Amino acid sequence: MTKEENEARLKRLKGIVSAMPEKPGSYQYYDADGTIIYVGKAKNLKSRVSSYFHTEVDRFKTKVLVSKIWDISYTVVNTEEDALLLENSLIKKYNPRYNVLLKDGKTYPSICVTKEYLPRIFSTRTINKKWGTYYGPYSHISSMYAVLELIKKLYRPRTCRFPITEESVNQKKHQVCLEYHIKNCYGPCIGKQSHEAYMKNIAQALEILKGNTREVLRQMKDEMLSLAEELRFEEAEEIKRRYLLIEQFVAKSEVVSHTIDNVDVFSVTNDEKLAFVNYIHVANGQINQSFTFEYKKKLDESDEELLQLAIAEMRERFHSHAKEIILPAEIDLDLEGVTITIPQRGDKKTLLELSLMNGKQYKFDRLKQAEKLNPEQKQVRLMKELQDLLHLPKMPYQIECFDNSNISGSDAVAACVVFKKMKPSKQDYRKYNIKTVVGPDDYASMKEVVYRRYKRLTEEEQPLPDLIVADGGKGQMEVIRQAVQDELGLDIPIAGLAKDNRHRTNELLYGFPPRVIGMKTNSELFRVLTQLQDEVHRFAITFHREKRSKHALHSELDDIKGIGPKTREELLNHFKTVKRIHEESLETLSAVIGTAKATIIYRYFHPENE
Repeated sequence: MTKEENEARLKRLKGIVSAMPEKPGSYQYYDADGTIIYVGKAKNLKSRVSSYFHTEVDRFKTKVLVSKIWDISYTVVNTEEDALLLENSLIKKYNPRYNVLLKDGKTYPSICVTKEYLPRIFSTRTINKKWGTYYGPYSHISSMYAVLELIKKLYRPRTCRFPITEESVNQKKHQVCLEYHIKNCYGPCIGKQSHEAYMKNIAQALEILKGNTREVLRQMKDEMLSLAEELRFEEAEEIKRRYLLIEQFVAKSEVVSHTIDNVDVFSVTNDEKLAFVNYIHVANGQINQSFTFEYKKKLDESDEELLQLAIAEMRERFHSHAKEIILPAEIDLDLEGVTITIPQRGDKKTLLELSLMNGKQYKFDRLKQAEKLNPEQKQVRLMKELQDLLHLPKMPYQIECFDNSNISGSDAVAACVVFKKMKPSKQDYRKYNIKTVVGPDDYASMKEVVYRRYKRLTEEEQPLPDLIVADGGKGQMEVIRQAVQDELGLDIPIAGLAKDNRHRTNELLYGFPPRVIGMKTNSELFRVLTQLQDEVHRFAITFHREKRSKHALHSELDDIKGIGPKTREELLNHFKTVKRIHEESLETLSAVIGTAKATIIYRYFHPENE
């Protein structure tokens, strides 16, 4: 498209917008092929749609959407609520490319109650509303199976798939199956249970699926007392069994407050590309529905836009007519006869916090599932978490940690361990002999090694780390800062891992002056940091042991220039001790290792005879 064509397109679209009414409604954007690419709603159509064509629109994805628009249509409605419902239905019908996508579909199962003569109740991932009524979807599968198990114990609905009709039952065309004999079915197919009694059970099962357990309990209690008055104790006992089962099931539910009735609770938890909206419905002071839905964002939608869409979607899906909606923040939404509440304290605040907790847990679970399929995603998440925690300028792809090891200053060594993408990079590990420090001075040793390492990396133009972690507290951090910032003039973030009085790592320090970073010691990120600390400690100790071992096996022959390990081994195998080698003549030594090397050794031990 040329510049002139684009200007003509925008001029035509702005002409459509200028003629739009200032009333509530839904608007639709079309691409060059006449396909709906976006559906929106507004309290004021003209004001809302014109905002897309302002020159100061700064969201990149919105600019992309505007560049694809070739035509605009709209529908005027009476209220904002009608606009919300119309937008929701159009999105589901056309699935526009740039609208938020509700990712439930076949992901989660639902419970189906069929429309048969003797309805069946079962779980399914296929939704076909002409076959039955659907409840769900259930994001927590265990919750769904708990409800199904309760209904099975209470009402024993049939599980067979035979096409049973009133005529086939009257004509005795069916035979009972194993489920009847093991008392999992009352045998309605052969008339052992009347159609009226079966449908009464199904009606009560539907109330349980809707969450109206209190009403079911009330009906059962009335029926139980009525049967007892008529001296029909066996039937009353069966009703009591069901009553206790439902009570036991309800006892496991979250009871909030008996003063809270018929309330919807919504909260949203955001990710870069996804949003997780949790919905809780409270009836009679008890949570009877709780679902978290995953939305795929297309245009960097705000929390307010996501909540508006979710409220319309979920209230319609769950047939909710609650007169109060609890939200975490004010949104521009006016529903007739509905009160929006943003609680600050009390039971309603507790409900909102519960909703937020469920949304965050669902997001975490989805993240863990994705990380099992793609392990690198976990490493990126941990790097991002550490970056956010320390406010680093970039993700810490390369982290380096230092440690010293010596015994009273002897055989002093240091080690540097490198982690890349939160994993050990062993080919980058380095060992250092302390050269300039005399005696057991850990701070001076640390400063020497850090200075040597980063001076060399700078001179060789090698990549510097994104974060340095000191195996220690404020003192170690300060000497690293002096070497890196004061002497080398480098800007590398420095953190420290401090130990408690039991020598257990319990704090992450950062900044100058160092401050404690709030972090759970049982978190995944803290475990990775302590792994880094343990690894550098292990590496330094191993190097120190190797050096001490070599020192213990050192002999005077090692100090003779020109005599290698092979010659040394020949001499010791033949003469057994250094003392005997010292006492032997030049001729004797020459017979074993040759004149040239024998001369070197003889002159070393007998300089006066040279």
